[in-house]
Amino acid sequence: MKDCNACGKCCIKYGDGGLSVSHQEIEQWLEDSPAIAKYVHNGQIWFDPKSKQQLHACPWLQPVSHSNSNKISHYTCAIYFNRPDDCRYYPSTLDEMIRDECEMLEPQDLRNTKQAQKALEIIMKDSWV
Repeated sequence: MKDCNACGKCCIKYGDGGLSVSHQEIEQWLEDSPAIAKYVHNGQIWFDPKSKQQLHACPWLQPVSHSNSNKISHYTCAIYFNRPDDCRYYPSTLDEMIRDECEMLEPQDLRNTKQAQKALEIIMKDSWV
């Protein structure tokens, strides 16, 4: 299994209302990160602060272009250290990665799923605490 290459597939897929957020996370944002809290509406995340309409993408996902072109090379998260727990703990299972076409997967991961799950657990151990 490869390390994350910041392709953004997971952020794009789940950035339009597919995430949950706890009351505790919202309270933390209200206290420490009011800019993030502005995108919360009725306990849900990533709503336009003015219109209160669900956004189609995470407002904190930032594309990074190749230096010599406008083509996107990868993505960064502007709130990485304050991101929701759903983001922090993703991916949690190999099945989830397969379903989402995660670019961390390699052919051998699909042939030996038990070993791949162990590799995922090692890669994600710091995020899952």
